[in-house]
This record gives sequence, structure tokens and C-alpha cells, in this order.
Amino acid sequence: MLQFQVDQERCIQCGECALDCPSGVIALDDFPQITNEGGCIRCQHCLAVCPTAAISILGKDPAASAPLPGNLPDPDQLTTLIKGRRTVRRYQEKDLDPELIDRLLEISCHAPTGVNAGSVLFTVVKERAVLNRLRDHLIGRLAQLQQAGQLPGGLAGNYLNWVVNAWQEKGRDIIFRGAPHLLITSAPTAAPCPEQDCLIALTTFDLIAHAHGLGTVWDGICMMALAACPDALGRLGIPADHTLGYAMAFGEPAVEYHRCVQRGPALVNVVKW
Repeated sequence: MLQFQVDQERCIQCGECALDCPSGVIALDDFPQITNEGGCIRCQHCLAVCPTAAISILGKDPAASAPLPGNLPDPDQLTTLIKGRRTVRRYQEKDLDPELIDRLLEISCHAPTGVNAGSVLFTVVKERAVLNRLRDHLIGRLAQLQQAGQLPGGLAGNYLNWVVNAWQEKGRDIIFRGAPHLLITSAPTAAPCPEQDCLIALTTFDLIAHAHGLGTVWDGICMMALAACPDALGRLGIPADHTLGYAMAFGEPAVEYHRCVQRGPALVNVVKW
């Protein structure tokens, strides 16, 4: 049930909800009403666009939504966050507060998804001890594959050989870089665009994590290790009918960066039709 409700005392009959509905299922007949419940994609645009907070849907109270005017970030500060975020490969040996991790994930689930599918699964390791056991399993399996000459070829093989050798010879964790936590995004393969949804969600997590002073690393080596050791996916609890997005290790950084780097100019292709 959509539970679409209109507070007629608040509603000014501006029609913004009907105009902005991406599915076109709201009509203005004196007051707004849903014409096709099955066509609603549950995006809550109607709740967000109403200037007088007259519309409720899905049981949501518009008064519980943060107002946008006056609460958006300063563009210059957001620019500094985007330009200043670094890939962190040095972490403090302590777990983050689980409530903070939950908060970051709750924010990240607001990332856009195709057709508002909202089906991204956040598989998270909240304890360093658990991640250490996953690391030991992966490196042990990779070592077996290395000894049997069964590691993949090419770039992935080069990296995975490095993973095994660095751990065995120096005790260096190349997979997770010593981070205490891991986040893997996945989504049902049947979703409209599962890979894109997963990457958008992880990018959202990346930015809010850095805004909280945390460090992250987009973990391509973890993805290579999981591809070589697919048995780990089931033990991680990732459904078999899901498409993997990407992995990200994160935690409290043991390094501090003091300025943005300088990149560009952007590679731009201007279309002249």
C-alpha cells in the first residue's frame, strides 16, 4: 500500500507533485490523488517537492524530513572534500564505533538507483578480527593456487602473486592494507542496472566517510582475490543471484594529508551535433 495522503489544510493545489512525478501517476482533481498505484516507483518526489509539506506517502511524515533551504553544503567546502579525498593505505589498529558505521550506511542507501530499485545490498565487516579471518582465508587459498600454478594470468595474476609473497615474506596485508573494515556492494542481477547502482552507492559512502574524517581504499585487489576464491562469497553471505559492484576497505586513518593535489585539465568532449 502506498498510503498516499494529502493534508487538505496544507495543500495549496500548486500541482508540483503531479508535474514532478516521474511515472505520471499523480493527478490534480481538486487535490492530488494517485491514479495508478502499480506505476508508482516509490521515489518520494511528491513528498520532497511539496512546498507546504502536505503530502505523505509510504507512511512517511514530511515533518521528519530535513529541510533543504539553508542546510546544503557550501560549494567550496564540497569542492575541497572531492579534491582532497585520498586513497588511504595506512590505518589505525582499532575498530570504528558500530553506530557510526550504521549511520554511514543509512546515509549511503539514499544514493540514486535505476528506476528507484533501491536493491543495493551493503555487505559489511564491522570487526577487525572478522576481517583478519577473511584475509587469512583468502591468502591461504591464493597460496594454494600459486603453488599449483592456478592463479589467473595477466595483471590479476601479478597482483595476487604479490599478495601472497608480501604476506609470507614480510607480513604485509596488501588485500586490505591493514584496514579494520570492509564494505562490498552487490545488487540482484535482475535489477535494471545493478553494477551502476552499486558503484554509485559506494561512491556515496566514500564521500560521507571522508566527511567524517575516515579513510577508504577502493579495493580492486580484494575484487581480484574474490574472483579467484569464489567460495568466499557464500561465506560472506552475498546471495548467488547478486552482481558484485565493488569492495572498499575503510577505517580510522593513520596518515594525515594537508592539501589537495592538482589534476587536470579535465578531458572533455564537446558535442557539436
